[in-house]
Amino acid sequence: MEKAAGITQLRGIVAILQWWGFNVLVIIMNKWIFQKLDFKFPLTVSTVHFICSTIGAYIAIKVVKVKPLIEVNPQDRLRRILPMSFVFCVNIVLGNVSLRYIPVSFMQTIKSFTPATTVVLQWLVWKKTFDRRVWLSLIPIVGGIVLTSVTELSFNMAGFLAAFFGCVVTSTKTILAESLLHGYNFDSINTVYYMAPYATMILALPALLLEGWGVATWFNTQPSVFVPMLIIFLSGVSAFCLNFSIFYVIHATTAVTFNVAGNMKVAVAIVISWLIFQNPISFSNAIGCSVTLIGCTFYGYVRHRLSQQASMKASNNDAIESVQLLPLENEEKLDRV
Repeated sequence: MEKAAGITQLRGIVAILQWWGFNVLVIIMNKWIFQKLDFKFPLTVSTVHFICSTIGAYIAIKVVKVKPLIEVNPQDRLRRILPMSFVFCVNIVLGNVSLRYIPVSFMQTIKSFTPATTVVLQWLVWKKTFDRRVWLSLIPIVGGIVLTSVTELSFNMAGFLAAFFGCVVTSTKTILAESLLHGYNFDSINTVYYMAPYATMILALPALLLEGWGVATWFNTQPSVFVPMLIIFLSGVSAFCLNFSIFYVIHATTAVTFNVAGNMKVAVAIVISWLIFQNPISFSNAIGCSVTLIGCTFYGYVRHRLSQQASMKASNNDAIESVQLLPLENEEKLDRV
């Protein structure tokens, strides 16, 4: 028993480490492409990511058969998958646009605002009510991001807005998934399998029209295009591997562990990016970032506790109902008579 538990814990640790590794690799490579290679074309980078994810998901499901394909009828592909693919596409593009203009540390901190935007959208648009503790848990998130934004030494409005609206789009994607993908128990690999091809078709033409000439000009200024092209291609492969690693992390850890590991992942990405790119970070900025991450962890804990309480309440109600349905002892005797 102890050996099995040890193996399970080891599997969870390995899954988290590979998730962290691919997440940091994607962020660092994308920032390197925009900053060090001076490849200022986020639409093109996103298109490359979607092409690599399309090919990778096909190999994973059709060739290697890591996961069975979840069948989706053609009508649902247009009514459900296509809208989700559009939101998925916008989300990735905004993330890459923000990386072009602002440091990784600032972008990652702004992305931590997603729980707040999710709660506010559900409250405003879908009229969903939340426990007071959920609202209180958002205070350190909002406060930390405000402090980080005010004290950010490399603040850029375009990058800030891209990161902020990326949070809104991420929240929208999460909320829409509950309704549009209802009935389909998608894992991360099947999600990429269906959405990446649509996202490629959606983004390819705008990328060509808006950035095609700039990309051609950039290639003409490079003494050698092999290394830059290899880095851009490997960033796309890493993006698919990141989605692949999320599948294993979800299955190898609990909800609480996943939440804590996710916030620690942000911290790891910020530290490594600072060591590589040496972007200036003030003391107040670091405090704001830390408060935001602590707030996200607290928010995840509160949501988990409320979910447990709701499950226990539902179980108790089911138990009471089952007891009420049992015949009384005297009733059983009367029935036998």
